[in-house]
Amino acid sequence: MRFIIIDGLDGAGKDTHARLIVEKYTSQGEKVIFRSHPESDNKYGLKAKEALLGEGKINHMKASLYYALDVIRSLRLYHGKKNAPADTLIFSRYLLGVAYLPNPLGKILYKLLAAILPTTSYMFFLDVTPEESLRRVSEREEHEMFENIDDLVKTREKALKLVDNWHIISTCGSIENVQNTIDAILDNIDHEHQD
Repeated sequence: MRFIIIDGLDGAGKDTHARLIVEKYTSQGEKVIFRSHPESDNKYGLKAKEALLGEGKINHMKASLYYALDVIRSLRLYHGKKNAPADTLIFSRYLLGVAYLPNPLGKILYKLLAAILPTTSYMFFLDVTPEESLRRVSEREEHEMFENIDDLVKTREKALKLVDNWHIISTCGSIENVQNTIDAILDNIDHEHQD
Protein backbone atom coordinates (compact mmCIF):
# COMPACT_ATOMS: atom_id res chain seq x y z
CA MET A 1 0.00 0.00 0.00
CA ARG A 2 1.24 3.47 -0.91
CA PHE A 3 1.20 5.71 2.20
CA ILE A 4 1.26 9.45 1.48
CA ILE A 5 1.58 12.13 4.16
CA ILE A 6 0.72 15.76 3.51
CA ASP A 7 1.55 18.20 6.29
CA GLY A 8 2.19 21.91 6.71
CA LEU A 9 0.91 25.13 8.28
CA ASP A 10 -2.75 26.04 8.30
CA GLY A 11 -3.65 27.44 4.90
CA ALA A 12 -0.73 25.72 3.14
CA GLY A 13 -3.10 23.77 0.88
CA LYS A 14 -2.85 20.35 2.52
CA ASP A 15 -6.41 19.20 1.85
CA THR A 16 -6.49 20.84 -1.61
CA HIS A 17 -3.40 18.95 -2.75
CA ALA A 18 -4.37 15.75 -0.96
CA ARG A 19 -7.66 15.76 -2.88
CA LEU A 20 -5.78 16.29 -6.15
CA ILE A 21 -3.60 13.29 -5.28
CA VAL A 22 -6.77 11.28 -4.60
CA GLU A 23 -7.98 12.23 -8.10
CA LYS A 24 -4.61 11.28 -9.62
CA TYR A 25 -4.70 7.74 -8.29
CA THR A 26 -8.46 7.09 -8.58
CA SER A 27 -8.24 8.12 -12.25
CA GLN A 28 -5.71 5.28 -12.61
CA GLY A 29 -8.29 2.83 -11.21
CA GLU A 30 -6.85 2.65 -7.70
CA LYS A 31 -8.80 2.58 -4.46
CA VAL A 32 -7.78 5.50 -2.24
CA ILE A 33 -8.56 6.33 1.39
CA PHE A 34 -8.10 9.95 2.46
CA ARG A 35 -7.98 10.98 6.13
CA SER A 36 -7.77 14.67 7.06
CA HIS A 37 -7.00 15.04 10.76
CA PRO A 38 -8.70 15.89 12.97
CA GLU A 39 -11.60 13.92 11.46
CA SER A 40 -15.27 14.41 12.35
CA ASP A 41 -16.17 10.70 12.30
CA ASN A 42 -14.93 9.88 15.82
CA LYS A 43 -14.85 11.33 19.32
CA TYR A 44 -11.11 12.07 19.28
CA GLY A 45 -11.30 14.17 16.14
CA LEU A 46 -14.37 16.03 17.39
CA LYS A 47 -12.72 16.78 20.74
CA ALA A 48 -9.54 17.94 18.99
CA LYS A 49 -11.55 20.33 16.80
CA GLU A 50 -13.43 21.64 19.82
CA ALA A 51 -10.19 22.29 21.71
CA LEU A 52 -8.59 23.98 18.68
CA LEU A 53 -11.43 26.50 18.66
CA GLY A 54 -10.87 27.26 22.34
CA GLU A 55 -8.16 29.27 24.06
CA GLY A 56 -5.52 28.72 26.73
CA LYS A 57 -2.97 26.09 27.68
CA ILE A 58 -5.55 23.46 28.69
CA ASN A 59 -7.15 23.54 25.25
CA HIS A 60 -3.67 23.58 23.70
CA MET A 61 -2.79 20.30 25.43
CA LYS A 62 -6.23 18.77 24.83
CA ALA A 63 -6.05 19.60 21.12
CA SER A 64 -2.64 17.93 20.83
CA LEU A 65 -3.69 14.83 22.77
CA TYR A 66 -6.96 14.26 20.93
CA TYR A 67 -5.31 15.00 17.58
CA ALA A 68 -2.69 12.31 18.27
CA LEU A 69 -5.40 9.82 19.30
CA ASP A 70 -7.33 10.58 16.10
CA VAL A 71 -4.22 9.92 13.96
CA ILE A 72 -3.49 6.68 15.83
CA ARG A 73 -7.11 5.59 15.33
CA SER A 74 -6.78 6.15 11.57
CA LEU A 75 -3.55 4.16 11.49
CA ARG A 76 -5.16 1.25 13.34
CA LEU A 77 -8.11 1.22 10.95
CA TYR A 78 -6.34 1.65 7.62
CA HIS A 79 -2.55 1.16 7.71
CA GLY A 80 -0.67 -2.12 7.40
CA LYS A 81 -3.66 -4.41 6.96
CA LYS A 82 -3.07 -7.71 5.14
CA ASN A 83 -6.23 -7.26 3.11
CA ALA A 84 -5.81 -3.52 2.67
CA PRO A 85 -9.04 -1.72 1.76
CA ALA A 86 -7.12 0.60 -0.59
CA ASP A 87 -4.08 0.82 -2.84
CA THR A 88 -3.23 4.27 -1.49
CA LEU A 89 -3.70 5.78 1.96
CA ILE A 90 -3.36 9.55 2.27
CA PHE A 91 -3.10 11.38 5.59
CA SER A 92 -3.45 15.13 5.70
CA ARG A 93 -1.84 16.26 8.99
CA TYR A 94 0.22 13.57 10.66
CA LEU A 95 3.43 14.02 12.66
CA LEU A 96 3.78 17.78 12.53
CA GLY A 97 0.95 18.48 14.94
CA VAL A 98 3.73 18.34 17.53
CA ALA A 99 5.25 21.52 16.07
CA TYR A 100 2.45 23.43 17.80
CA LEU A 101 3.74 22.24 21.20
CA PRO A 102 6.32 24.28 23.11
CA ASN A 103 10.00 23.35 22.76
CA PRO A 104 11.64 21.06 23.67
CA LEU A 105 8.48 18.95 24.07
CA GLY A 106 7.56 19.23 20.38
CA LYS A 107 10.99 18.11 19.18
CA ILE A 108 11.15 15.20 21.64
CA LEU A 109 7.64 14.00 20.74
CA TYR A 110 8.37 14.28 17.01
CA LYS A 111 11.45 12.05 17.34
CA LEU A 112 9.52 9.58 19.49
CA LEU A 113 6.51 9.45 17.17
CA ALA A 114 8.67 9.25 14.03
CA ALA A 115 10.42 6.23 15.58
CA ILE A 116 7.16 4.50 16.58
CA LEU A 117 4.64 5.46 13.89
CA PRO A 118 5.03 4.41 10.26
CA THR A 119 6.84 6.81 7.97
CA THR A 120 7.25 6.70 4.22
CA SER A 121 9.21 8.10 1.30
CA TYR A 122 5.97 9.88 0.34
CA MET A 123 6.15 12.59 3.04
CA PHE A 124 5.38 16.14 1.88
CA PHE A 125 5.69 19.35 3.88
CA LEU A 126 3.74 22.09 2.13
CA ASP A 127 5.50 25.31 3.02
CA VAL A 128 3.88 28.72 3.03
CA THR A 129 4.96 31.97 4.59
CA PRO A 130 3.21 32.79 7.88
CA GLU A 131 1.82 35.96 6.29
CA GLU A 132 0.28 34.03 3.39
CA SER A 133 -0.98 31.36 5.79
CA LEU A 134 -2.73 34.01 7.89
CA ARG A 135 -4.22 35.65 4.79
CA ARG A 136 -5.65 32.33 3.62
CA VAL A 137 -7.08 31.25 6.98
CA SER A 138 -8.60 34.68 7.62
CA GLU A 139 -11.08 33.86 4.84
CA ARG A 140 -12.52 30.99 6.94
CA GLU A 141 -15.50 31.35 9.25
CA GLU A 142 -13.90 29.58 12.23
CA HIS A 143 -10.46 30.39 13.58
CA GLU A 144 -8.25 28.03 15.56
CA MET A 145 -6.06 29.06 18.49
CA PHE A 146 -2.80 28.90 16.50
CA GLU A 147 -4.02 31.04 13.61
CA ASN A 148 -2.16 34.24 14.47
CA ILE A 149 1.08 35.59 13.07
CA ASP A 150 3.23 34.92 16.16
CA ASP A 151 2.19 31.24 16.47
CA LEU A 152 2.46 30.69 12.72
CA VAL A 153 6.02 32.10 12.63
CA LYS A 154 7.10 29.93 15.59
CA THR A 155 5.37 26.80 14.28
CA ARG A 156 6.86 27.16 10.79
CA GLU A 157 10.37 27.57 12.22
CA LYS A 158 9.96 24.46 14.41
CA ALA A 159 8.40 22.41 11.61
CA LEU A 160 11.14 23.23 9.10
CA LYS A 161 13.75 22.01 11.61
CA LEU A 162 11.92 18.68 11.90
CA VAL A 163 11.31 17.83 8.23
CA ASP A 164 14.86 17.28 7.00
CA ASN A 165 13.95 14.03 5.20
CA TRP A 166 10.61 15.23 3.79
CA HIS A 167 9.82 16.67 0.36
CA ILE A 168 9.44 20.40 1.10
CA ILE A 169 7.22 22.15 -1.44
CA SER A 170 6.48 25.88 -1.47
CA THR A 171 2.77 26.46 -2.00
CA CYS A 172 3.01 30.20 -2.61
CA GLY A 173 2.65 29.59 -6.37
CA SER A 174 -0.43 28.52 -8.31
CA ILE A 175 -2.25 25.34 -7.28
CA GLU A 176 -1.54 23.86 -10.73
CA ASN A 177 2.23 24.49 -10.55
CA VAL A 178 2.46 23.16 -7.00
CA GLN A 179 0.52 20.04 -7.95
CA ASN A 180 2.71 19.47 -11.01
CA THR A 181 5.73 19.49 -8.67
CA ILE A 182 4.04 17.05 -6.28
CA ASP A 183 2.95 14.77 -9.14
CA ALA A 184 6.49 14.65 -10.54
CA ILE A 185 7.84 13.56 -7.14
CA LEU A 186 5.06 10.98 -6.73
CA ASP A 187 5.76 9.56 -10.20
CA ASN A 188 9.49 9.35 -9.44
CA ILE A 189 8.91 7.52 -6.14
CA ASP A 190 6.35 5.21 -7.75
CA HIS A 191 8.88 4.39 -10.48
CA GLU A 192 11.60 3.66 -7.88
CA HIS A 193 9.25 1.31 -6.01
CA GLN A 194 8.42 -0.60 -9.20
CA ASP A 195 12.10 -1.31 -9.94
